[in-house]
Amino acid sequence: MAIYHFSAKVISRANGSSALASAAYRSAGRLYDERLDRHHDFTAKSGVVHSEVLTPENVPDEFHNREQLWNAVESGEKRRDAQLAREIEFAIPRELDRSQGIELARDFVREEFVSRGMIADLNVHWDIGADGQAKPHAHVMLTMRSVDEAGFGAKVREWNRNELLEHWREAWGTHVNQRLRELGIDARIDHRSFEDQGIDLEPQHKIGPAAARMAGDGLQSERLDDHRQIARENGEKIIANPSIALDAITHGQATFTRRDLAMFAHRHSDGLEQFNGVMAAVEASPELVRLGRDGHGEDRFTSRDMVRIEERLHRSADCLVGREHHQVSEYAQHRALASAEKRGLVLSGEQRRALLHITDGRDLGLVIGYAGTGKSAMLSVAKEAWEHAGFEVRGIALSGIAAENLEAGSGIASRTIASLEHQWAQGREILDRNHVLVIDEVGMVGSRQLERVLSEAERRGAKVVLVGDPEQLQAIEAGAAFRSLSERHPHVEITEIRRQREAWQRDATRHLATGRTVEALDAYRGHDMVHVEPTRDQARSKLVETWDRDRQASPDKSRIILTHTNEEVQSLNQLARERLREAGDLGEDVAVTVERGKRDFAAGDRVMMLKNERSLGIKNGTLATVERVTSSHMDIRLDDGRQVGFDFKDYNQLDHGYAATIHKAQGVTVDRVHVLATPGLDRHASYVALSRHRERVDLHFGRNDFADDGKLARTLSRERAKDMASDYGRDAQAQVREISRDQSRDSSAADQYRHQVTPGQNRTLDAGQQPAEIKRGMFATFRPQMPSPDRGIDQHRAPERAAIPKLPVDAPERAAERDAAIGQYGRARTNIDHMRDRQLPVLPEQERALENARSRLDAVRPKLAADMESAIAHNPSLLSDAAKGQTNRIIRALQAEAEIRTNPALRADRFVAEWQGLSKAHNRLERAYDFDGANAVRANMAGMAKSLERDPQVESILRNRKIELGLGAREGPSVGAELMDHLGRGRNRGLGL
Repeated sequence: MAIYHFSAKVISRANGSSALASAAYRSAGRLYDERLDRHHDFTAKSGVVHSEVLTPENVPDEFHNREQLWNAVESGEKRRDAQLAREIEFAIPRELDRSQGIELARDFVREEFVSRGMIADLNVHWDIGADGQAKPHAHVMLTMRSVDEAGFGAKVREWNRNELLEHWREAWGTHVNQRLRELGIDARIDHRSFEDQGIDLEPQHKIGPAAARMAGDGLQSERLDDHRQIARENGEKIIANPSIALDAITHGQATFTRRDLAMFAHRHSDGLEQFNGVMAAVEASPELVRLGRDGHGEDRFTSRDMVRIEERLHRSADCLVGREHHQVSEYAQHRALASAEKRGLVLSGEQRRALLHITDGRDLGLVIGYAGTGKSAMLSVAKEAWEHAGFEVRGIALSGIAAENLEAGSGIASRTIASLEHQWAQGREILDRNHVLVIDEVGMVGSRQLERVLSEAERRGAKVVLVGDPEQLQAIEAGAAFRSLSERHPHVEITEIRRQREAWQRDATRHLATGRTVEALDAYRGHDMVHVEPTRDQARSKLVETWDRDRQASPDKSRIILTHTNEEVQSLNQLARERLREAGDLGEDVAVTVERGKRDFAAGDRVMMLKNERSLGIKNGTLATVERVTSSHMDIRLDDGRQVGFDFKDYNQLDHGYAATIHKAQGVTVDRVHVLATPGLDRHASYVALSRHRERVDLHFGRNDFADDGKLARTLSRERAKDMASDYGRDAQAQVREISRDQSRDSSAADQYRHQVTPGQNRTLDAGQQPAEIKRGMFATFRPQMPSPDRGIDQHRAPERAAIPKLPVDAPERAAERDAAIGQYGRARTNIDHMRDRQLPVLPEQERALENARSRLDAVRPKLAADMESAIAHNPSLLSDAAKGQTNRIIRALQAEAEIRTNPALRADRFVAEWQGLSKAHNRLERAYDFDGANAVRANMAGMAKSLERDPQVESILRNRKIELGLGAREGPSVGAELMDHLGRGRNRGLGL
């Protein structure tokens, strides 16, 4: 697990420091100090792998030399207590190699420090700790005065602001996480303090190699002692309360591996003994939930808290779906449609079905719409219908620009989720039964946040409408809530693309939405919209040249440049400005210091706003054109036509707006788009980037990033969808029931959860296996062990059926106990079902009786309760037999379930039979025009297809049975992917076998 460390201090004469001595030590060099007339020699120091001085433009040449630079700094400071330099120190993720770590540090220093006018002395250290692990980090010494061709000027007080330090801390976290995504590394860091994250741990100081060597020599260091004391105290806290560790790990991911846990334990413990104690405490904690293995063969875990969050999310959604407080009359629906037609807005059949779905009275509506299908247009009609029925409509989204786009496209007054939650915390803008809350781009919202919103709406009696596309950009925080809810509840899909004006481009967007990225790339390549250059630098230049040529040829068209990282955005912005400057389209440059550093702005510049400001009507991501700018004030015209003016002392969170990150662009629509592809892209980002346009999109890349078209296609097709704890199998669901039993207020929620899970959602392989015992040594012991290639199944011939394991014959006394447990379970389950059929609340004692019956079954044989539930799910008539104590049929069914659970060939047989049954049901429902029912069946089929990612044995067998699944003979990446592809092609035209 990558760790976060970022600290700042001032090097000052007041504490006896020398700029030359500090620079020599950090660079492992020998520097002459003119003020002290002595050499500082640290050439014997090890671990320094990179040193360089980075300077802004137009500085004296001698300042590129470390010795001359810091002597100039020393000579310019006369006070005995003068502040000489600022030092920034940050940890580099050990998941990177040296070249990647150096590049990461250099890019960050250039963007955040050098761009503001500072000279930066960068030194990257790659020390090795006593545990044999790398401890890469960087030291950056920064000048504190302005500098130009004449040398140093006045000190820049702006650089001392606490707000700027907080910005740097956050920017480092963002910078690292973007680079880790680019490199396909599954690790993230969080810049926030433990306190801000709600984690009861003390942040630790970073310990350098010198302090570590002192400890090895038996010497003491105050900093080392402090570090170890904090680590020891944190370890004691975790041992006393292991949920602290689980809360920290699951902040950004719903599930985690043993390696994630081991890295966290190593960071927050002192010595091997306490490390083992932390690991043992967490693994023994009742708050830890074992989920089984993922598609890579790694054991995955989550926390009880995360399961509770998901359970509350699903319970609130279930309650909202079952409640009908917001009925809109047919008259109001037809009136809104007629009004829209008078304005020239004619909804398609899919849009009309979506409109009827979200205005049908149920308090939860879900709309999945491909990019550019006109979701906002449909919502504008729904808004009119709701308001005619007397309801008040509000809109929210995760980001400011998404909220702005929702408001612009639908007319629904919108804001960010965070701002609305803040109002709720202050007792303002509280929802009631009169409200309809529309959440747009909901696929980007994490489970925790969406649970809070749905729970609040359910408690207040409001209606919620979720709109988005789970295949676009994934949630930043833990979970995939929208995808999970859409798999469980009726929803409407809008698949008819309207944004693109040419039919083949609409088809390409549909390919992107259904995971057929290669087909989309082939289509764009065939129309000369994919451009390759030898290097990324050349591709960047070619992109801006194409953009400029298009700008001059069609000045009335809207356009944007998109790429993956902020560094590339800044480079592209600079190149675009140079083109405008050469064409004479910009006024006189005015140098301004904004939040991200020094920038030149001129009349005619495009700018992007980077912070919400309600008083100005500005949201994060808003685009505008500069009309007038001075050193203290700017007037801009927003793209919606409004004019806004502000002083930089009040608002300086803006930057050039010719290029933007893909994350900023979700929900944006323009005429033409230019995309620079880099290795950090995946299927979700590619889908967003290549679907923003109405008329044309041009994709540029360099061969040094993608050696061939195949690598480009593989990168842009990478699946990085987030998971949910509830994605996993029945053993995890049993733990959910155990957790829910402990919550008296949710006595019936666990059983509701169980009934909601379909066979296609039972996703794990060998769920519930115990992790291997932790061994002494390096973290290599925590790496997932992948199967040996020579043990894999031959993909080109049908696998032999494995022998069906025979279960042991029960002794008479055990058989009697088994039969009694079956009867107890049948009666308890029947009582609960009877209460639900009469719409009565399940009593706590009834829930306890069912749990006791499950425990009694598992005491007879492990996993017998799970087999019992699976058997009844596939043959409900068995429940009546169980309640009557008639066990003959049930025992045969349990034997079959155990065999299926342990035999992949039998699991494959069941998969084929269920898939064929669902396909026929889907066709029957569509022929009857029951589109809600058909969509629910398709969601179950999607769940089945995705479950194959977590059962590679069945996946291998099904490769030889694709005809039975309605698939062709062509080779695809996986059977699961081909089934998802099949589902995409089958939308609105049946899924015939």
